[in-house]
This record gives sequence, C-alpha cells and structure tokens, in this order.
Amino acid sequence: MNASDPRNKLIVALDLPDVAAAQAMVTHLGDSVTFYKIGLELIYAGGMPLAERLIASGKNVFLDLKLHDIPNTVGRATAQIAKMGARFLTIHAFPQTMQAARDALGDSSLQLLAVTVMTSYDDRDLAEAGYRMNVKELVAHRAQQAKALNIHGLILSAEEAASMRAALGPDMLLVTPGIRPQGAYIGDQKRVMTPARAIAAGADHLVIGRPITQAEDPRQAAEAIVQEIAGALAG
Repeated sequence: MNASDPRNKLIVALDLPDVAAAQAMVTHLGDSVTFYKIGLELIYAGGMPLAERLIASGKNVFLDLKLHDIPNTVGRATAQIAKMGARFLTIHAFPQTMQAARDALGDSSLQLLAVTVMTSYDDRDLAEAGYRMNVKELVAHRAQQAKALNIHGLILSAEEAASMRAALGPDMLLVTPGIRPQGAYIGDQKRVMTPARAIAAGADHLVIGRPITQAEDPRQAAEAIVQEIAGALAG
C-alpha cells in the first residue's frame, strides 16, 4: 500500500444493508477509493465473500469486527481472519483480548487496531457504564496498554489523535472514525472532526461512511474528501 497516496488515507465504511448495495457502491466509486471497511451489519448480511472479492481485486479491506471474548476464542478467530489477506482487524482494547489476537497473527500481514473508546460515547456514557475514568483518561490508559502489547494501531476519535500521537510516537497507526466534512450531518457521533483537521492532528486513516455513501453523488463526495486530505498532507 502506498502510504503517500491520499486515497489510501480514506477508508469508506460500507455500512449498507446488503451485499448488492455494497457492491453497487464499490462499482460506482471505482478507482476513487482504494480502501473499504466492512462492519457487523454487512458481515451478517453475507459480507465476508464480498471482502474476499475486494481483496482479490486489489482493494484494501478493514474488517471492523471488534473482537472481544475469552482469549482462546479471540486467538482462533484472529488466526482465521489472518488467512484472508485483509489489511486491518479491530479488537477491543482489553489486555487479554489484545494479547490473544497479537499471539495469533504469526507471520500474517494483518494489522490489529484496538478500539479505545467508541466515538458515540462521551464522559456521561462511560460513567453510566461504571467506568471511573473519563474519555480522555480511558483512551490514554488503553493506548499505552496497546503499545506495550505491540498492537499495530488504535481506533480513536480525531479529538484524541494529537495527544495520542505525541504520547505514542510516530509508529503507531491512528485510525479515526467520526469524520464529517464541514457542514455534514453528525448523526449518532458525539466526537467528530473534519478530514483536514484530523490529518493535521496526526491521524493516519479516516473512516467515513454516510457522508459518502448517502451523498447525492458518492464518487464526487469521495473525491472531494481525498482532495481535502491531499491538501492537509501538503500543508
């Protein structure tokens, strides 16, 4: 993957109801997009064969499965996914889960992304769930644990990207969902940022779904975001 190509910084989330809709979106986007995320909705609608087809066609695929279970189950699931040739896999940032997934990779090129705190959560949500830490504290705590376990990268809000880049150094991948172009509908996200600001904050990849897939012209929307990313990289 050419890290300098701004298209590879954009990950389009195929959060669509069925494989036919997802395949139609991929066809429409064409070469404007090189990287796709397939999450739970599409996986349960038969999305794994689509993931395999995308990988075979040369696209980068991010499987957003958020694995979290007993270590044996996490390890076995990770080993199976590693055989597919996907680029990224999400796991929850609990030490046992991260260690089990890391141990199961072998010589695979699959990279693990640990989910710190979901971008739909804020401090109140964490308190209601029984956490004593606020969002920033929990993100920082889990980030350091992930680094110690040699996890490749983190899923976090772009609001935490700058502080985590400073704390973790240049090598750990920072992948940010909750990205919204200026003026876009926020939806169920609570911690959001524009593409240019997220890149400037230190994000390596931006996960963007509805602002592209629900746009009047998805390809035009994707190309505009890639141009914004390119401008941020050049600046």
